[in-house]
Amino acid sequence: MNEKRCNVDEIVDAIFNDYEQGREIDRMDFFGQPDQDIVNDILQKLLQILYPGYYRDANYTPTKAKHMLAAMIEDVICDLSRQIEIVLVNDPRYMDASKDDRRKAAEDICTEFFKQIPKVREYLDTDIDATFDGDPAAFDKVEIVLAYPGLYATTVHRLAHELEKLKVPYIPRLMSEHAHSVTGVDIHPGANIDKYFFIDHATGIVIGETSDIGKHVKVYQGVTIGALSTKDGQSLKGSKRHPTIEDNVTLYAGAAILGGDTVIGHDSVIGGSAFVTKSVPPYSQVLVNIKSTVVAP
Repeated sequence: MNEKRCNVDEIVDAIFNDYEQGREIDRMDFFGQPDQDIVNDILQKLLQILYPGYYRDANYTPTKAKHMLAAMIEDVICDLSRQIEIVLVNDPRYMDASKDDRRKAAEDICTEFFKQIPKVREYLDTDIDATFDGDPAAFDKVEIVLAYPGLYATTVHRLAHELEKLKVPYIPRLMSEHAHSVTGVDIHPGANIDKYFFIDHATGIVIGETSDIGKHVKVYQGVTIGALSTKDGQSLKGSKRHPTIEDNVTLYAGAAILGGDTVIGHDSVIGGSAFVTKSVPPYSQVLVNIKSTVVAP
């Protein structure tokens, strides 16, 4: 037993000594990390706010809806404001601010975020319509809200995107990565996605930070809307690295649309497994066969 204890002490000393090399991985101080569990809890409550009859607890009844909504919003504002206050220490605008100033800024950000909830719900209603219209396998819209991972990923993205626009560090990405882990859909919170967005089948979809996606866009599994290359690393920060997808475009399974200068013109269809790095005009069809790729306006 003493020999085992000795071995454990040696292992602890070796690992603890490794912490003292001054690398980013070695940080042991508190530096403004949000609490992932609290962020996930906030997200689940926001889902109840967005879809009151779907994501609900056992005590929910329509007659108590307004009272329960008020209580839930108060809970979320309290928790979200606190998490935003914590992460603002990493924001250059507030690094040197007092704790009171960061708290006030967090409360203001949280208020602005909640002002966008009606708009988020408006967009989500169009996403539900697009999913129902685009998928004959859907029993009804209730099934879509309850069971479609594409709508779940889109819902989380629309929330995370509003926080991203308010320049909140970390929290939007934690939300989007939660949706990624649950659905297999990886949408950066910076991506701009317009109304009537439909993800069919989900899984393996990647949509990059500076993507711009128009109305009535349909995306199948395995699609990448990504960057051509990130070899220049942080020097690319803030640049347009991801494609623009105009209105009424369908991207079939496994297609890769890459590059910040790439524009997929409206009313186009990109076939499965197509690899597109140049713009295509409106009303195009990009089809892949065994020998070649054909672009057909």
